[in-house]
Amino acid sequence: MSADLHYFDYAATTPADPRVITSMVNCLGIDGVFGNPASNSHAAGIRARGLVEKAREQVAMLIGARADEIIWTSGATESNNLALKGFAEASGALPHIVTSRIEHKAILDTAASLERRGLSVTYVEPDQNGVITAAAVSAALRPGTGMVSLMLVNNEIGTVTDIAAIAPVVHAAGALLHVDAAQALGKTPIDVKALGIDFMSMSAHKVYGPKGIGALYVAREAAKRLAPQMHGGGHEGGLRSGTLATHQIVGMGTACAIAMAEMEADTARITALSKRLLDGVLSIDGAEKNVHDGLHIPHTLSLRIDRAGFFPFMLAADLAISSTSACSSASSAVSHVLSAIGLDEHAAARTIRVSLGRFTTEQDVDRAIACIRQVVDQCLVVQ
Repeated sequence: MSADLHYFDYAATTPADPRVITSMVNCLGIDGVFGNPASNSHAAGIRARGLVEKAREQVAMLIGARADEIIWTSGATESNNLALKGFAEASGALPHIVTSRIEHKAILDTAASLERRGLSVTYVEPDQNGVITAAAVSAALRPGTGMVSLMLVNNEIGTVTDIAAIAPVVHAAGALLHVDAAQALGKTPIDVKALGIDFMSMSAHKVYGPKGIGALYVAREAAKRLAPQMHGGGHEGGLRSGTLATHQIVGMGTACAIAMAEMEADTARITALSKRLLDGVLSIDGAEKNVHDGLHIPHTLSLRIDRAGFFPFMLAADLAISSTSACSSASSAVSHVLSAIGLDEHAAARTIRVSLGRFTTEQDVDRAIACIRQVVDQCLVVQ
């Protein structure tokens, strides 16, 4: 990346931490731990299996789980598919599923696929601040509801779902709770047991690990409620077949261990930088926050520049800032999240998502404020 381009798209992906890269490189090449973890008849395979299990423990420790409850996948998208489709298939009948209008496309598209198979899905509406409440979830439940799937942290507006309040409502109805934690892992404390989560999706590349690796937390008592979606060898307790990518798994484990050790300090620093950026941008005429109340992580800000002639692409030469989530920008669609919280097409088109991370500096923040101010000033001149 050019030294002149300041990166503010951590919600889309994060650069791998140098310590993660080192741990991965040590699993490649003839001098590394390159063996197949399933080859238990020789030392190379046994060493690889040892690193895989250590990484499983590192992920489990970060979320308060047992190591045998971590199932390796290719990322949160596959984890979401395994949770929803696997549950639907294992249920035999056609269970009713509840999710929300502001979920990631990996959930919404999977839910749509299940609807085409005959399942009934209810989509809960957020309040004006993008919050899914326990009351709204309760109203969506009905006899036959088998699963509720909600994200812990929204990928576009950074709102936090009160899973601790929602889980008892879900369980009282006899349903299971799946949580998409792709945007939450390493950013906010997670204890799956205390929160009452049955299944939880995670992705390494959102927490300074490599792309192409993730995990699904499957509570031990809920494991029989899933049917595998990939077959061919019975790996991962029969839930996900395929040769394990040792280097990627080790990278995720290392990333989670670092997050566990440094999350508090990282969050404190990012909170200060986020306030600095927010104060600076909101001092610009026409700049507003899209959501004002409710619990948010400091890492992700959704801001609107309400100026004629302003469009997010005008910042692209200097800032890596997104106009929507990566899942929506791939199809050039208006953000379904912004629409769900009441923004019209005009307002959504002038929205920028600014996401900060471990390597964001004060200089980056000050440059972002200056760039946005300069572009807005140019718009005013054109008017």
